[in-house]
Amino acid sequence: MERNHTMIQFFEWHIEADGEHWNHLKEWAPELKKRGIDSVWIPPITKAESPQDTGYAVYDLYDLGEFDQKGERRTKYGTKEELEEAIKACHDHGINVYVDVVMNHKAAADETETFQVIEVDPNDRETEISEPFDIEGWTKFTFPNREQKYSSFTWNFNHFNGTDFDQKTGKKGVFRILGENKSWNNRVDDEFGNYDYLMFANIDYSHPEVKEEMIKWGKWLQETLGCDGYRLDAIKHIDHRFVESFVKEVTDTANRPFYIFGEFWNNDLQACEEFLNNVDYQLDLFDVMLHYNLHEASKMGRDFDLTTIFNDTLVQTNPLQAVTFVDNHDSQPNESLESWIDDWFKQSAYALILLRADGYPCLFYGDYLGINGDEPIEGKKEAIDPLLYARYEKAYGEQHDYFDHPNTIGWVRRGIDEISGSGCAVILSNGENGEKRMLVGENRAGEEWKDLTGNREDTITIEEDGFATFPVNGGSVSVWALPTEE
Repeated sequence: MERNHTMIQFFEWHIEADGEHWNHLKEWAPELKKRGIDSVWIPPITKAESPQDTGYAVYDLYDLGEFDQKGERRTKYGTKEELEEAIKACHDHGINVYVDVVMNHKAAADETETFQVIEVDPNDRETEISEPFDIEGWTKFTFPNREQKYSSFTWNFNHFNGTDFDQKTGKKGVFRILGENKSWNNRVDDEFGNYDYLMFANIDYSHPEVKEEMIKWGKWLQETLGCDGYRLDAIKHIDHRFVESFVKEVTDTANRPFYIFGEFWNNDLQACEEFLNNVDYQLDLFDVMLHYNLHEASKMGRDFDLTTIFNDTLVQTNPLQAVTFVDNHDSQPNESLESWIDDWFKQSAYALILLRADGYPCLFYGDYLGINGDEPIEGKKEAIDPLLYARYEKAYGEQHDYFDHPNTIGWVRRGIDEISGSGCAVILSNGENGEKRMLVGENRAGEEWKDLTGNREDTITIEEDGFATFPVNGGSVSVWALPTEE
């Protein structure tokens, strides 16, 4: 019997930049497995503009912490050898490893070049606000310290279609690079008129050499590391035809199951469904819409109608393509997409992604183990562990929803014969204390169920007809189930 799968995003923005993170993951592998977590999404593993950078300011895709470049041999997270040891430790404990892959841009070039650009309006990239002029841009990547190991490909301004800084004048802006057949790609998100350009030197996926090199690298990376999948960063800024071909070619050559999911950060359900259709459903997407529903629920309190929590979400319309999450590194406080779910609702939000039949839930390191930085946030491991336990041991079988009250909702998982004692009743409130009479099955008659979260100390006896009335504290969640015998 296959157990429920659970992923953890094993990083947050303010992880210590001491090069110890891969060692940290290696140490944590047994504990993660014990909690029923069987996959980890790890941060970008490639050399960035500095050893302190989170990895999203990509410099050299072939440097996994192996070459003395940009101030250090290691990345923020450790050396290539330590990465390989961490992956082995995860595999030894039956945990898949998904690597964060950043393919939209490159940063911290080795040399400048002079080339022609047109400045465009940052709020409407289709509107030109200058005549063509020359800039000195950071677009030449030669990777001298790698000495062409793994790849002899070097980058110049022809491989990019936009940049944001003129070294000659110190001017910042959004500069579209001019050249034959060069423009913004039109198979991207249409925010700001055209959202091809995000930051740094923007990779031009209409260039045949670029497409060939990036697919070659994608194959090299999975072969080199033996990882189990990729998380694709910022794909709403990348030509969806390239994304489709990248996914197809990498998975076709993997010779093993290779899971790919992507960050298409758009809270418009139709845009996400259109993207999935454009890439022929070859990858899954984070359910950004559900995240924003959870965020709104946490801010509105009892004024939010809980029966609508799954409205206009990917997990509702495309459950097989939905990676559900509560928060992540971008939504955490003071980051670019800050939309942090309030503490009082955090446990309830995790119950909504961990204990239901649909979606592939992703637990956030910052929620579980805490956030560092100037404004540290304590982790909620004690509140989340019972939910992980319930997901692994209890949340199986048919699901029946009781979404019949704006402030108190519940659902039942009936359980399956293959997992003894499985089945649970979940109830949550964003208002006053509440209760809900729910059917768990006549076969459960006489069983005494407890709240696995510990939020309630009652014992509920299942009635002869298979019903019971399950209570919940105000602004809280309870997960009722048959306690597992020690």
